[in-house]
Amino acid sequence: MVKSIMVQGTSSNAGKSMLVAALCRIYRKKGYNVAPFKSQNMSLNSYTTYENGEIGIAQMLQAQAAMVEPSIHMNPILLKPKGDFTSNVIIQGKSIGDMNFYDYQHKFHNTALEAIKDSYEKLSKEYDLIIIEGAGSPAEINMRDQDLANMEIAHLADANVILIADIEMGGVFAAIAGTYVLLDDYDRSRLKATVINKFRGNLDILKPGLDRIEEITGQPILGVLPYDETLRLPEEDSASLTTHQFDENKDITIGVIRLPKISNFTDIDPFEAEDDVGLKMIGINDEIGDVDAIIIPGTRNSTQDVTALHESGMAEKIIEKSKEIPVIGICGGFQILGEKIIDENKKESSKGSVKGLGLLSIISEFKRSDKIVTQSQAIIPDNLDGIADEIFKNIKGETVTGYEIHEGTTEINNCQPLLKIIKGQGNNEKGDFDGVCYENIFATYFHGIFHNYNFRREFLNYIRTKKGLAPYDGEDPYEAKKSYSLDKLAEIVEENLDMDVIDDLIFGKRI
Repeated sequence: MVKSIMVQGTSSNAGKSMLVAALCRIYRKKGYNVAPFKSQNMSLNSYTTYENGEIGIAQMLQAQAAMVEPSIHMNPILLKPKGDFTSNVIIQGKSIGDMNFYDYQHKFHNTALEAIKDSYEKLSKEYDLIIIEGAGSPAEINMRDQDLANMEIAHLADANVILIADIEMGGVFAAIAGTYVLLDDYDRSRLKATVINKFRGNLDILKPGLDRIEEITGQPILGVLPYDETLRLPEEDSASLTTHQFDENKDITIGVIRLPKISNFTDIDPFEAEDDVGLKMIGINDEIGDVDAIIIPGTRNSTQDVTALHESGMAEKIIEKSKEIPVIGICGGFQILGEKIIDENKKESSKGSVKGLGLLSIISEFKRSDKIVTQSQAIIPDNLDGIADEIFKNIKGETVTGYEIHEGTTEINNCQPLLKIIKGQGNNEKGDFDGVCYENIFATYFHGIFHNYNFRREFLNYIRTKKGLAPYDGEDPYEAKKSYSLDKLAEIVEENLDMDVIDDLIFGKRI
């Protein structure tokens, strides 16, 4: 019979995702077949599984930690917020449309719960151990009746719960005690231990508080996890971009436009692993400054974001810079670079059709009733145009992979596609090519395009050569650093938490 344990938090961003990833890696190395599970997730950073369905990026990372293939059943409910209390609702990988918060909570609850039960049962038949992640806080007592993410799931899975609290947020002891107090006896019976996360400083100063909180809750503190700034792992929440540190002393500076509704920003993660690259996040009201290339990333709403670029004056700044340096668009950023985005049915927003930046002779249109969600593969063709022909001259004919999550198709006029599709959808209904390249610009619907090391490195070496620097070569630092970070994360958890108690919570009697 499958075993399980659940990690809940005193708040969002308390460290639930990372602790689940660490436990997945720890128990995988002990020989267990482990799966992560998050019943309901709200995130704009998503990943396409082998079933061509969407899940949160955190569950993809946790599956990698467990050394298993990510599946839609690891995150059966994904909510992608679109604004105005409305989200795109994704059930077992497939979009069922947009829904406001009230309708989802009150009219869709039972349907969502059935999907959660179905996915959990499927995982139970395949795995020895399921590590479950909660969402937000279990102490949102005003919404307990609609709970699909915390204690309802703990009861469903018959799982003991570890509570994790972020000390950096302040008031950590009040957050822990308050969580215990606010839960009723039935839910509180699931809470078996607590972890304090992101501690910096002298642990001796913290100890009196640890002793007192154990007295108050009647449950043990498993340990205190130190804050380790060397870990490099994908982030789920765009709030992480506000704390991004730009290193201006690198050989190359890549500017990333921080769109108001930015999504799938993990597309830029591989650049952070490169020793010669500094990533500069640029708000729409900022100056672009001295950068060697500009990336316009994905967005959950390309019509609203291109409007914001025009209104802020950032559109003119990007257009001017495109005369000198490469500009790259990914997914929504690809659409934004075109002449027009047609949205007559107002599928994206109330703005309807809008003018793009006009840097590419393309027109994107939202006319499909279904959302394109697929893992993709393509070949870099021989007949590229503009700087793409020079950048990728050494890897023409090579295969690149990525994943697509987009609505709308794009019609190309008077310019060459960037990729020839092997598997996936790309620009058009036929699915024969993807992206476009023209003058200083190239763009694609492929999320994860820069996760292809040769593609990324050829791009960076082109910039190095233009700056009179010698090209780099070698192994992919991103994959190496991600693997190191997962192992280091597991090591930190094993060294600082009482793993014997966790073993008992999973495999033994309740304490």
